[in-house]
Amino acid sequence: MGVMRVLIVEDEVYLAEAIQAGLRLEAIAADLAFDGNAALESVTVNAYDVVVLDRDLPGVSGDEVCRQIVAQGIGCRVLMLTAAGDLDDKVTGFELGADDYLTKPFELRELVVRLRALVRRPAAATPTVIEYAGVRLDPYRREVYRAGRYVKLARKQFAVLEVLMAARGGVISAETLLEKAWDENADPFSNSVRLTISALRKRLGDPWVIHTVPGVGYRIGEP
Repeated sequence: MGVMRVLIVEDEVYLAEAIQAGLRLEAIAADLAFDGNAALESVTVNAYDVVVLDRDLPGVSGDEVCRQIVAQGIGCRVLMLTAAGDLDDKVTGFELGADDYLTKPFELRELVVRLRALVRRPAAATPTVIEYAGVRLDPYRREVYRAGRYVKLARKQFAVLEVLMAARGGVISAETLLEKAWDENADPFSNSVRLTISALRKRLGDPWVIHTVPGVGYRIGEP
């Protein structure tokens, strides 16, 4: 096995840097993110074995970061850090999809032991690569190719394309796309789906592979 790669998400800079330095002494490569937005950006562009995630982050919370890592099928383990040792907090973390929990303050060697144990666990099944209508979508690596050409997509565009690809030519309504690719607070009367489909078509290039079925929805298919 290669070098373990870890993302430390912790808003206390000195603590984050101390953990990073300690892990490096154990031959564990560690990157830093100091808030939830930076963490989500990092996990979408880098492949980590484990995300060490402080639950009490400013802005996007640790809970929300964990929820999105799981929802997007990113495929890394999550070890939650919290200042509270309350059982309810731990239960909530596990319900969100965290793999392990560590209460502050903690000994670095305990963190190292837990990280190594997490990496030794059998990995969850890797999401299946979907190929349809000349488009290849890899849910694990978050990559899309059309006719062998890499297509860079924003997060919502990827989510919409993934739903359409999974249907393999079946028609998907705008309501279903809104439900699957947006959060529960999305406005059902917004034109977000139409705008995202339009942008997605441009990214994928001509001829279009995403077709509108008037009054019904959208489908992916040969031009």
